[in-house]
Amino acid sequence: MSPVESILQEFSDSIQTASNAAEFEGVATRLTQKLGFQRFAYLRLTGDTPMLISSYPKSWTSRYFQLAYQQLDPVVRRARLERALFGWGGEGSSPVGNREQRRFFDEAATFGIRSGITVPIRGGFGRMAAFTLATDDRDVDLERRAADWKDLVHLAGFYFHSHVAARVDVPSTDKLAGSELTQRERQCLAWTAQGKTVADVAVLVQIAPRTVVFHLENARRKLGAASIAQCVAEALRRGLLS
Repeated sequence: MSPVESILQEFSDSIQTASNAAEFEGVATRLTQKLGFQRFAYLRLTGDTPMLISSYPKSWTSRYFQLAYQQLDPVVRRARLERALFGWGGEGSSPVGNREQRRFFDEAATFGIRSGITVPIRGGFGRMAAFTLATDDRDVDLERRAADWKDLVHLAGFYFHSHVAARVDVPSTDKLAGSELTQRERQCLAWTAQGKTVADVAVLVQIAPRTVVFHLENARRKLGAASIAQCVAEALRRGLLS
């Protein structure tokens, strides 16, 4: 398995077992760091109600929505018009937009958001979303990085969007069903349910074997099972691994 395939495999497995905004944030943060970026943001605009899952500084995201920057942000405006992944900021880039928009970029830079790559995601009835990986490196070669990771980031953006819509947006009574197990515990159990050994799971999830054992034992204890096999059966019965 190539490094790119390994990164995408771990991301796909992790996102399949994420069930709330905090777990989705953790999955995307790991992907972000593996690809050499520092922060990510998933922004969905549906009518007047924006939804954000990100690792951006909370002080910046609070200010962003308080001042309705989603209406000014040149990256969001571009994502509304385009379908292909694009880069912004970075090495040799010229100032973008009008004076107000350039001031917006300058302000974002003070929070460590200088450049990045964005996947536009178009929905029906004027809905849109954007999945962004960002860095505070002003000298990054975004063209090269976008070329290296284009297909992977594009897939990741759409995977993230579809799974958030399916899991975070479901009624609260449904979300409670999986809350007793952590995302990593469900992920390790899901692979174990497919007959993988601890060593196999460690490679697939990209963690140490002893950490796999730790997660499996925690899950067994939480579900009141006498063995890992019984734990897997109980998790499947409750629908926690779907």
